[in-house]
Amino acid sequence: MNLKQLEYFVRVAELGSFSKASRVLGIAQPALSRQVRTLETDLRETLLLRDGRGVHMTEAGKRLFEHGVGILQLVARAREDIDASRDEPTGRVVVGLPPSIGRRLALPLIETFKRELPRARLAIVEGLSTHIAEWIATGRVDVGLLHNPEPQPELETTPVLEEPLGLVSPAGGSTRRTKAPAPVPLRELGAYPLVVPERSHAIRRLLETQAARAGVKLDTAWEVSAVPAIIDLVAAGHGHAVLTASAIAESGHAGQLVFRPIVEPPLVTQLALAVSATRRPTPLVRHLMARLPQLAKQVSGKG
Repeated sequence: MNLKQLEYFVRVAELGSFSKASRVLGIAQPALSRQVRTLETDLRETLLLRDGRGVHMTEAGKRLFEHGVGILQLVARAREDIDASRDEPTGRVVVGLPPSIGRRLALPLIETFKRELPRARLAIVEGLSTHIAEWIATGRVDVGLLHNPEPQPELETTPVLEEPLGLVSPAGGSTRRTKAPAPVPLRELGAYPLVVPERSHAIRRLLETQAARAGVKLDTAWEVSAVPAIIDLVAAGHGHAVLTASAIAESGHAGQLVFRPIVEPPLVTQLALAVSATRRPTPLVRHLMARLPQLAKQVSGKG
């Protein structure tokens, strides 16, 4: 196996087609096919299966693909680290952001990157915190923000900010409120039909863990992956949600909703910066490690 063969295989697998990969890589399709076949021969495994619509990976191909993406990114980072100037970080960096903050942070991050790092390239990917943690561990993402990260030997995390969680409910007939809504004790959450995200979502995991500790049985009315969709459902009167005040403020439905902090005990979601614990960060990654927390605090009103 060599790096060129690995790169060819990864591109074909990503694009799902030898012809598309041939155009992207600038290599003749027969030569590309030979390289992949040679790789399969060396590994004594079939990696790709052809069908009428292109190619798809076998189980062995999927395993090699995960390794291959990480290996190629490590090689790219090694080249960038060696080539980087002393005064100006260069190369390409991939940043992972959770949906709850990704929309607010993308524009200021790109503007800051363009202003401070004109010779570098930035890619932003969005995903749940569990997915971003996995991408960092496998080398597909260089630096990311995670909600409530669980300790993992592959990750190094640094707390950035904390936000209290509250019960979000429809405002009812009038949106005029003369005093702050009363907090909701955690023990009372079972009385509210909830619209919750999927189980891999950081807030869902935190909510269920704390409810179980308090002996509270939650009433899950609807399970919806996207937080904006959850807010739409609550605003339309289809249940309640447990979210942060900043998520409501950014939703465009703030006037239709009531946010009541959860107490006894309070529920707090933590945002943390995460990088690989096993790979030395390049100058470019170190620059982002310093700037991301500042930008996250600014867009969350904490800076």
